[in-house]
Amino acid sequence: MQQTQEILKQIKKLEISTKYLVNELITGNYRSTFKGQGIEFSEIREYRTGDDIRSIDWNVTARYNQPYIKEFVEERDLQVYFLLDMSSSGSFGNKIPKKRKALEIVASLMFAALKNNDNIGIFLFTEKIEKFIPARKGKKHVMQILSSIISFKPKSKTTNLKTTLVQITQILKKRCILFILSDFFDSNDYIKPLKILRRKHDVIILKISDLREQEIPKIGLIELEDEETGEQLLVDTSDPVFQKKYTEIVSNNESQLILNLTKLKIDFIKILSDENYEIPLRKFFKKRTRR
Repeated sequence: MQQTQEILKQIKKLEISTKYLVNELITGNYRSTFKGQGIEFSEIREYRTGDDIRSIDWNVTARYNQPYIKEFVEERDLQVYFLLDMSSSGSFGNKIPKKRKALEIVASLMFAALKNNDNIGIFLFTEKIEKFIPARKGKKHVMQILSSIISFKPKSKTTNLKTTLVQITQILKKRCILFILSDFFDSNDYIKPLKILRRKHDVIILKISDLREQEIPKIGLIELEDEETGEQLLVDTSDPVFQKKYTEIVSNNESQLILNLTKLKIDFIKILSDENYEIPLRKFFKKRTRR
């Protein structure tokens, strides 16, 4: 009973803390961004003044020597799914654990989707999908999802995006918006299943990082432990060679991730665990609405 009350308190706190962001920064842009993402072809008709020129069908236009546009109708039931990394590396954070930051972001996006009357669902994963809640509408459903995230105890400590993405491809049959939140500390090659997933769905990557993971402070000898594998290593953080090599590895891994996502035309948002996430989310929505 006490645990249930604590979870309800956390959900209420999330709802209050994200209210301004949802109302003032996301909701309007959210609707503009994802309007027509779930669409189906209706007909081809002659261009009329005021039509969006991006809808022009240039093949038909060239054939009949006058502009024609493709007309689509928006699907009423847009599905929005969140894929949330619950592995042990998410517990790390200088000020705020990455898992907590991810929860706040998910809550904000869920409440925006709720205002848009979308169907909302969740996948919680580690080395595979550990919990799946199918997309449905309604505030009660969103509260149940948030409660499940807060109370969730993962069975595994490690991450395997490759296996997880393959599973999701098999589960999601209808086109959807898919937000993937992780620190992407995963040595498995997940690009191929991500490419397959991208063919059908609108995929958005949110990388949750901590500043200490990018730049280790020069504090002498310390023992580092991998949160997921438990492997321990004694390193000299003051050693310039170590500092340079570590920074290069982190930078190269992120650069490669961004390069792969750019090739796949997948949006990438990077958020630090101790920063105000309103700014990168706001930039993302503004960028998407200008397309």
